[in-house]
Amino acid sequence: MLKRLAAALGILMVAAPAGAQDYKPVEVNVGFGVAFPLSSFKDSFNTGWNGGIGATFNVGPTVGILGEYMYHRMDGPDRTINVVSNPIAGAVSNGLLQSNQQIHSFTGNVVVHSKHDTAVGGYVLGGLGWYHRKIQITSPSVGYTTYCDPYWYVCYPALVPVDNILGDRSSDDFGINFGGGITFGTAAKFYVEARYHYVWGPTITPPAGATTTQSLSTNAQYLPLTFGVRW
Repeated sequence: MLKRLAAALGILMVAAPAGAQDYKPVEVNVGFGVAFPLSSFKDSFNTGWNGGIGATFNVGPTVGILGEYMYHRMDGPDRTINVVSNPIAGAVSNGLLQSNQQIHSFTGNVVVHSKHDTAVGGYVLGGLGWYHRKIQITSPSVGYTTYCDPYWYVCYPALVPVDNILGDRSSDDFGINFGGGITFGTAAKFYVEARYHYVWGPTITPPAGATTTQSLSTNAQYLPLTFGVRW
């Protein structure tokens, strides 16, 4: 009896490591791609690019927890503005405003994916994130102008020096993200992923004298298309 029990325990001890190899406990991913602004966000910024790095902690053969940092940059279209030399009776000329938005995101997601020994697989994910958004506005112009764009965190309905509009502005916001991808390979997996992000931003209230008193939303929506490798 004891010999049989010892033999059974030996079989279990040999089988346990083999079972543990059904999935990797930790996977690292690196990716780069294109970032598409959506909805009204695309009126203020053009298609840009993204890059990121993350780690997935697998809790089972098909379920994991992904922690990831991503960087997104989207330049805004050049904006032609009317510039006057002084706010009383200055001559009007054309000026130029240039902008970009940089988003640093830290997200935590639940991932449901194919088994690791599948040559062609897929996955879906979703979760929450913290987003640091930075706006940079530059211009070669000097003088006075008016401009209002909530996604630039700027709203000046009355004449102000162009310098009032220029500079860096930022906000720290919460958001959600969800999406999915296709993977190719076994030991190292190449992936193509599309993921939707929605970020709740601050509300911009137009100052006195504005043509509208309605608060302006800075909530942003964008969709990165990422190509990367996971191992």
